[in-house]
Amino acid sequence: MALVCLSDFEAFAKKYLPKITWDYFAAGADDCTTRDENILAYKRICFRPRMLRNVSVVDIRTNILGSEISFPVGIAPTGFHQLAWPDGEKSTARAARAMNTCYIASTYSTCTLEEISVAAPGGLRWFQLYIHRNRAASQQLVQRAEALGFQGLVLTADLPYTGKRRDDVRNGFRLPPHMKVKNLEGAFEVCKMSPLDPSVTWNDIYWLRSLTRMPIIIKGILTREDAELAVRHGVQGIIVSNHGGRQLDEGPATIDALVEVVEAVRGRAEVYVDGGIRKGSDVLKALALGAKCVFIGRPALWGLAYKGEEGLQEVLRILQDEFRLAMALAGCASVSEIGQHLVQFSKL
Repeated sequence: MALVCLSDFEAFAKKYLPKITWDYFAAGADDCTTRDENILAYKRICFRPRMLRNVSVVDIRTNILGSEISFPVGIAPTGFHQLAWPDGEKSTARAARAMNTCYIASTYSTCTLEEISVAAPGGLRWFQLYIHRNRAASQQLVQRAEALGFQGLVLTADLPYTGKRRDDVRNGFRLPPHMKVKNLEGAFEVCKMSPLDPSVTWNDIYWLRSLTRMPIIIKGILTREDAELAVRHGVQGIIVSNHGGRQLDEGPATIDALVEVVEAVRGRAEVYVDGGIRKGSDVLKALALGAKCVFIGRPALWGLAYKGEEGLQEVLRILQDEFRLAMALAGCASVSEIGQHLVQFSKL
């Protein structure tokens, strides 16, 4: 049977991935309230479509930090892609390049930054960083990424400690022996506690700026107060994110938090959003509320689980086609015509 929407890929992945792997990818924190709310919140937003607008040609291209992408959907950083497909992040990088969009490679990749770069030379790639207690290892990662041509540094801010994901605890989740967190091999062999550094503060943005010329994007912002601090500390981008509902449960859905972040930033940095995007119309809603681009996490893994690079390309192609159609039906011929006038929040 043909897979025609992202939920078809989700069903395939759930059926064919090992249960422990599926549970790891699907996990939310605690009761999974925030994970599920990320999706439900989009359903409470209604369109106000405009008619007779000449949508014979619909231009879905946009720019993020000066780089043109084919449509405003990129691939969010997620770990351990070899759990979904043997070639892991190399397949992810190739799919992103083929679709001319941005791939954010995770610190917790099962392929090295070098392998990812060689797999898809010339692709638009950002590198996602967790700051670890071993600051020298973090510094080396940033400098490796820049030397390899990565074009942005994404600091994840919402993980001083790992959220409680009950299925992972029940399953005793760990990587299979033949897989490694390749970028960190040897860095933490003497560390008996979590390698994540919970002492990270806003001042560490200055430290990162001293290490690299890459623009800095901060991921995990959910409030106007933190959005203001991010701009004040000189970041060029903000990803409104709650880590797919995997960290603090019962926080806001990201599409709901987006509005106050955009209002606080006032155009001084680019604002993106991840979490809960399952249809092209969700992408349109996010852009209408001020996002420059959205990033997908779990759906990218479902595509990999289906057919590797080819499956992920198909997921992106479906979103691209759905986004183009939603734009046309809402009366928008270009991304620049999308605005808050297109949506209203349901009174339910």
